[in-house]
Amino acid sequence: KRTPANWYPDMPINVIPGVRDIRVKDLPSSFGDENDVVDSYSFRITHESTKACAIIMNTFDTLESEVLEAIKPLLPPIYTIGPLQLLEQNVSNTHQLTSLRFNLLEEDQRCLEWLDIKQPNSVAYVNFGSVTVLTKQQLIEFAWGLANCRHPFLWVIRPDLVIGETTILPPEFTEETADRGMISGWCPQEQVLGHPSIGAFLTHSGWNSTMDTICSGVPIISWPFADDQMINCRYSCFHWGIGMEMDKDVQRDKVEELVREVMEGDKGKKMKEKAIEWKKSAHESTKPGGPSYVNLDKVIKEVLC
Repeated sequence: KRTPANWYPDMPINVIPGVRDIRVKDLPSSFGDENDVVDSYSFRITHESTKACAIIMNTFDTLESEVLEAIKPLLPPIYTIGPLQLLEQNVSNTHQLTSLRFNLLEEDQRCLEWLDIKQPNSVAYVNFGSVTVLTKQQLIEFAWGLANCRHPFLWVIRPDLVIGETTILPPEFTEETADRGMISGWCPQEQVLGHPSIGAFLTHSGWNSTMDTICSGVPIISWPFADDQMINCRYSCFHWGIGMEMDKDVQRDKVEELVREVMEGDKGKKMKEKAIEWKKSAHESTKPGGPSYVNLDKVIKEVLC
């Protein structure tokens, strides 16, 4: 499809209030396509949100301060109550809402036992979420990039990950990585990212995954697929300093290079430091008395009551 992202992807955009230093290719993948269903739906929902009595956001003030300051005068009252996964930890264990958790796929708990025997910061965790799909060739390139980097890895591979085909890895890859790789159909991501053995996260940069990695202080390698993932990637890698961006054209040499840099290199060390800083900020926001904690209390008292 001919969209602005196809025409001039690297052209800078600095005209959106509160949003700076982004490129055309950082906009949602469907931007400029008048016939795109998701784009039309998103526009309609955004327009309707102006009529709401309140808007609740899964983010925290220090993470997106410029954007929040720009949109607050234009919208109904905004309550930032994120990251939700940390906020939940401050709710009493006896509260009935703590049981309201679900997953689209069954979680494989064995991966946590596998991580327990790995060294700290030694494992690359790979998960492209519940929607992203790969071509068969992309799967193979990712596989051999992980194999060649020589680091242990935990890779979540859904049955429907490959477009139109059964997801089958080359036997040679399975044999090569048998002693250092684990393949899982799905896993408890928050627990995985919080495990001390995890040193990097190869992700599609969906917002939930972005929040998960910030909460855990894990640097990322970002391979965005669609929608808001592009701008999530840009902010993670450029503004927040916690990751490196991977080109859409997946090449095994580049996969290996990026994993090694994040896990071993000087850039990776700096990204780890920034990731820990953001982790601390997220925890400060959600502890009792923190901005997100206070905002949740306001939602209950000012909006829901």
